[in-house]
Amino acid sequence: MFGVIDLPTYLAGLVLIVLLPGPNSLYVLSVAARRGTRAGYTAAAGVWCGDTVLMTLSAAGVASLLQANAVLFGIVKYAGAGYLTWLAFGMLRAAWAMWRSRKERAATEPGPAAEAADERPYRRAFVVSLFNPKAILFFVAFFVQFVSESNPVMGFVTLGVLAQAASVLYLSALIFGGSRLAAAFRRRRTLSAGATTAAGVLFLGFAVKLSLASV
Repeated sequence: MFGVIDLPTYLAGLVLIVLLPGPNSLYVLSVAARRGTRAGYTAAAGVWCGDTVLMTLSAAGVASLLQANAVLFGIVKYAGAGYLTWLAFGMLRAAWAMWRSRKERAATEPGPAAEAADERPYRRAFVVSLFNPKAILFFVAFFVQFVSESNPVMGFVTLGVLAQAASVLYLSALIFGGSRLAAAFRRRRTLSAGATTAAGVLFLGFAVKLSLASV
């Protein structure tokens, strides 16, 4: 139906995959918590565009190419791991600055909002999405299994629309949850520093996971 094989199994797997924590959802939550709902949706738009690129590449046969070429897959995963590591250390540096200045007045040290003024959440989320280990493995090893050979175009479109709809619902919930944290982060620099430290550590974990991934 609609070019899809075993739709119920795909939907069940999609829900589980979307709900698993990953760099995309963590970054969107972080942006919403630090900068509010509008910035959160800006980051989410970067995620959705990045996922669309991955879906298009999968439909074009790049997923099969990555499965067949271990060297190419290695280049992609290590480039992604390197970028996630770079983001992680950036978060840890920002967290260290927050820890050092947590007892100082906001007027003497730039707060989290000022530090993130040049962050450009859309662009960063877009790149994070492209190198998201969860997304790469999803589109390379899971997504293509449910496309019918009799109608592959409709199959890719149907699966893609369902994946994006699930992502919109999930990231919207994170954004509104994160915006509630924004006021607390503005009042308590220690809380903000702790959350940023945790995010940096998690991104390092994502980098390690991606570097160890296999198709």
